[in-house]
Amino acid sequence: MFESRFSDIEIPNVSIYEYLFGSLGADDLERTALIDPATGAETSYGALVAQVNAFAGAMAARGVELNTVIGLLCPNVPAFATVFHGALRLGAVVSTINSLYTAEEIATQLRDAKASWLITVSPLLPQAKAAAAAAGIADDHLIVLDGAEGHPNLRELLTAGQVPPEVSFDPATQLAVLPYSSGTTGVPKGVMLTHRNLVANVDQSRAIISLVPEDRVLAVLPFFHIYGMTVLLNLALRQRSSLVTMPKFDLVEFLNNIQNFKCTFLFIAPPIAVALAKHPIVDQFDISSVHTLFSGAAPLDGETGEAAASRLHARMLQGYGMTELSPVSHAMVASRTDVPVSSIGELLPNMRAKLVDVATGAEITELGENGETLPGELWVSGPNVMVGYLGRPEATAETIDADGFLQTGDVAVYHEGGYFSIVDRVKELIKYKGYQIAPAELEALLLSHPKVMDVACIGVLDEDKQEIPKAFVVAAPDSGLTAEEVMEFVASHVAPHKKVRRVEFIDQIPKSSSGKIMRRDLRAREAAAAG
Repeated sequence: MFESRFSDIEIPNVSIYEYLFGSLGADDLERTALIDPATGAETSYGALVAQVNAFAGAMAARGVELNTVIGLLCPNVPAFATVFHGALRLGAVVSTINSLYTAEEIATQLRDAKASWLITVSPLLPQAKAAAAAAGIADDHLIVLDGAEGHPNLRELLTAGQVPPEVSFDPATQLAVLPYSSGTTGVPKGVMLTHRNLVANVDQSRAIISLVPEDRVLAVLPFFHIYGMTVLLNLALRQRSSLVTMPKFDLVEFLNNIQNFKCTFLFIAPPIAVALAKHPIVDQFDISSVHTLFSGAAPLDGETGEAAASRLHARMLQGYGMTELSPVSHAMVASRTDVPVSSIGELLPNMRAKLVDVATGAEITELGENGETLPGELWVSGPNVMVGYLGRPEATAETIDADGFLQTGDVAVYHEGGYFSIVDRVKELIKYKGYQIAPAELEALLLSHPKVMDVACIGVLDEDKQEIPKAFVVAAPDSGLTAEEVMEFVASHVAPHKKVRRVEFIDQIPKSSSGKIMRRDLRAREAAAAG
């Protein structure tokens, strides 16, 4: 078993509301918590707490109480923080919903979570209204933050003058949020995270991720995703930093916001790192205020990470986590220069980890002559591990063992310097003539090619029904890149069994809102082409 080199910290036994806002000092109240680039409007910490309490009071007056489940379908706008923490202030459970979901997908989540309220914004009202109707949520329980006829809105709730009730619960057992995740496989499942889970993970992250009050964080990664929820929203608020909210990613707007608001700390996913490393438009903006880039949600190859860092004259860090871990288990330490960007860094305080041989189930503990272990599935335990999957005890038991270790489904290696690297997903390894090939390795290599803008690799079947590696490539505009060039480039850098044997050029790699490659979409595309 591997343990964090950081001493365990004592996790405060308080609600997430008390943890984030209970220690605000007089100086903190005047600090800027949120900035809306669309209007330039700023919300101070004092104003935010007042709004959180006002929203909590208004919702309590309308019958929201301990364990009421509220669906939240909302992009990154300042009001998200108000309603999210206002609901948690009451002991209600918030189920955050992907803003890109269809009405059917929203309704499925609302029904599964047993939500009796839904909060949204007018641009998403058509699908929200249809989903609410399908889930049995009445119009007076469908809040449209910016206003829509026949529905409560944020202004009327905040001006209702209601004082929130005193609420008492055990932070260790009281559910706070119910985001949805497919886990290592299968359909999306409600991930039960308690107040203690959220408090613990912010406190653990503070030990490694060095945000300070003077930082301005560009919040483009969605708050509805656990990465955005914990590492952007909650961590930034706890550290009294300022959040510049972005409802969706647009590279020009992203760069413009950095320039205009002097953002210093960027939490990103690998696709943004690729753009920062390669897109010519980056040079047209003054983004010299940025001192740190922190990538998560999917593996970032070292070359792209270093290229982005070099171009911005900033440090590039990487972390690792998953929804079931609230989400962070590993992160790079900014002060260490001996840890490669391609790694996920070290275990956070209070974390333990195992590497388990995928084939035999045996624990991997020995370092080889190269100073690292053999690859194994990463298992982790700590105070941030979820309670379980909502209504799915069997899936929970398959994911968390009797000792509290959560099986991540990711294959990792441990290095003698105390840090880890992700090799790939257990289910995504390509097996060519008995040899295992990690798609992430091929992708990292191909991203180093100057004519490759983005890439994803999967295993496909050849004429003999044997699995071979195939690369889906987004070529740089007017580069004239050919399939032969791609295959020859890979062949010149890898062992023969790792060669890419098929190439398809596409306009865009399908990715989730958190930046993970949606390989199932590529497999479906391949199956459709095969007829």
